Amino acid sequence: MMLIGKKVGMTQIYDENGKILPVTVILAGPCTVMQVKTVETDGYKAVQLGFDDVKASRLIKSEEGHAKKANASAKRCVREDKFDGKEAPYKAGDAVTVEAFAEVKYVDITGTSKGKGYQGGMKRHGFGGMPASHGTERKHRSPGSIAGHAANRGWGGKPAKGKRMAGHMGNVKITSKNHALVSVDAEKNLIVVKGAVPGPAGGYVIVKQSKGKK
Repeated sequence: MMLIGKKVGMTQIYDENGKILPVTVILAGPCTVMQVKTVETDGYKAVQLGFDDVKASRLIKSEEGHAKKANASAKRCVREDKFDGKEAPYKAGDAVTVEAFAEVKYVDITGTSKGKGYQGGMKRHGFGGMPASHGTERKHRSPGSIAGHAANRGWGGKPAKGKRMAGHMGNVKITSKNHALVSVDAEKNLIVVKGAVPGPAGGYVIVKQSKGKK
């Protein structure tokens, strides 16, 4: 069970005990089934969902034709969800809404984390840096030694593979698991989950029923 959505933002609510809970609001669906893939036609079984309408002027002909086969408008975000049963749970052209999660207690959410650009070792990996005094000069945020013949005996003096150093941070696919599903608003296509989810406000996310926690 999967839905494509867009992160609206975070807020706070009170639970039944009067305790404040940090929650994330997600505009999930309605998603249109763009295609149902089968072993005979595609080599595997999956349901392809589309979310968020896009102008026809921004499409190439193949995307426009693909949407017409499902009697639907073209979508900006298209993702697939594999299924195991003999028959697909939906057919092309169907609409999938938040009502599918009415009985779900926990969800896994996949999104793209915020891009941080090129960052140093302290921000990227949480290094402690150099001493703040006792002669340290212009080296406070240095990562320290990265290679040496003594430390890498038998491998030469080059940095070891996988060495944690400065580099590009963020803008990667992340799945945050086992979020408690607080509420579902079928009228406004909103779901509210406990905690923070990957990505910025306005970013696309994929909501699935949790596999690890039922």
